[in-house]
Amino acid sequence: MSHSVPELSIIIPSFNEELRLPASLEKIARYIAREKKHTEVIVVDDGSTDRTAEVAESFRGKLSQLRVLTNGTNRGKGYSVRHGSLEARGEIVLFTDADLSSPIEEAGKLFAALKDHDVAIGSRAVDRRLIEVRESAFREFAGIVFNKIVRIVLWLPFVDTQCGFKAFRRERCRVIFEQQTIERFGFDPELLYLARHHGLSTAEVPVRWAHSPATKVSMIRDSVQMFLDVVIIRWNALRGRYRKER
Repeated sequence: MSHSVPELSIIIPSFNEELRLPASLEKIARYIAREKKHTEVIVVDDGSTDRTAEVAESFRGKLSQLRVLTNGTNRGKGYSVRHGSLEARGEIVLFTDADLSSPIEEAGKLFAALKDHDVAIGSRAVDRRLIEVRESAFREFAGIVFNKIVRIVLWLPFVDTQCGFKAFRRERCRVIFEQQTIERFGFDPELLYLARHHGLSTAEVPVRWAHSPATKVSMIRDSVQMFLDVVIIRWNALRGRYRKER
């Protein structure tokens, strides 16, 4: 394999993450050194108003293949993941939350699944015993309700579409990022719907996960928008917006 092509691209969508990003990048740097994979790290600054980009840039000495992209203005987590994934060069693309709610060491489980699948998604619901810090009962209930809606409206079989820890075979999956339209927190079901639409196989993999009290997801505003996004995805499908490649 040519050394110019990374084995792995790690995408970190980041909005006002100057406080949490340093610890996460330190852990990722240690992981890369230990695993000895040719890895690029792409931090996507989503129009932050703090020092997120500057903090990320300060890690160039520890992450030789670091790239910091900017969205210019705040576009949303979905847009940031799309931006980073379309810029990625790795054979495998992994996106993870900036706080590493799922430890980066759990990535090996996703990579193992990619030996037989095109997409591997981390899941909190397959084995809830792996949850180290639980959400509030209300958040957990809302997540279960949202998942049931996703299953009914989009006919997706997964029990957790929202875990921010997913890996893709880049070339096979490029089309789903090109056709992605949802820019904020409801983008995950769209990616999974597109994967199925294009005949890509997806594995749902139980991973360790811990809830962060500093989560950016608003239970009122973002939950309503995510429900609307599911309807938009179905409407896009009915309109033929997700064109299949010949």
